[in-house]
Amino acid sequence: MYIIAENIHIISPRVKEAIANKDAAFFKNLVAQLVEAGASAIDLNIGPQKKLGHEILPWLVEVVEEVTDLPLVFDTTNLKAIEAACETVSKAQPIINSTDARPERLETVPLVAKKYNTRLIALTMAEGMIPVSADERVGIALERLIPHMLEIDFPITDLIIDPLVLTVSGCQEYCPECIEAVRTLKYAWDPPPLTNGGLSNVSNQVPSEMRPLLDRTYMVMLMGAGIDMVIANPLDRQLMDWIRVVEERDESTPLYRLLLKLHDRVAAAETLQPEDVDMSDPQQVEVWKTVQVLLNKVIYTDSYLRL
Repeated sequence: MYIIAENIHIISPRVKEAIANKDAAFFKNLVAQLVEAGASAIDLNIGPQKKLGHEILPWLVEVVEEVTDLPLVFDTTNLKAIEAACETVSKAQPIINSTDARPERLETVPLVAKKYNTRLIALTMAEGMIPVSADERVGIALERLIPHMLEIDFPITDLIIDPLVLTVSGCQEYCPECIEAVRTLKYAWDPPPLTNGGLSNVSNQVPSEMRPLLDRTYMVMLMGAGIDMVIANPLDRQLMDWIRVVEERDESTPLYRLLLKLHDRVAAAETLQPEDVDMSDPQQVEVWKTVQVLLNKVIYTDSYLRL
């Protein structure tokens, strides 16, 4: 699994402070930890940064490239900042995060990606509300995103479709539809575009102690649907272990066997069944309850594990 480390994010007070102070040592230390933990790429989320983005993002690129050769992801709506970063990067092919199907983005961002030979994340959203159904999200990819990329001769192999992971708290109906969108996108084009998801979005606005289980369980389900990459936290050791369990088909514990059963059920377009779960095992019961919430079969509440 290709893990884009989400940890350099302007929403973090410590990251925000380090950017303001140009604390290179902070970022070098953090990136070293992310690389050690198994990150495949490093997301650099600086927010809009309308005034100084064209200075901040290239500076971050230089700092991070001092300690890693991993690809960098330029995560901002500031196109001038992205261009400045593209002119600065000197190692692996970077990724721009992101465009979508709105004309003001679709007509500008992909051209920058083509000019600088980057990969490009494209969100399945257009004007108005983010569509709920998998079919609508796939439709945006097939009818607007991919045709535009072909029109400008952008390599489909460098296109990464993101069908948008949304939170189970308030947008619960989106969660199973995102899984189905990932599954369908794998058969929607030849060659199929890569797929990506912002994993931790599924647990936004959820109490912090409950977030890891939601993220890890959804990860296994997305892997079953065939997702290629996620923006996630590689410092979550249990998340990385659950990914390993699926990739290595590790059946060494009852919990691991359940995770593999969950993965295989999703891969077969089936749902996890009660007989798949040892209901006397508290860990397995927590996974079962979490799956029911993520499939929108049981209404999410902050107390769902206690019900």
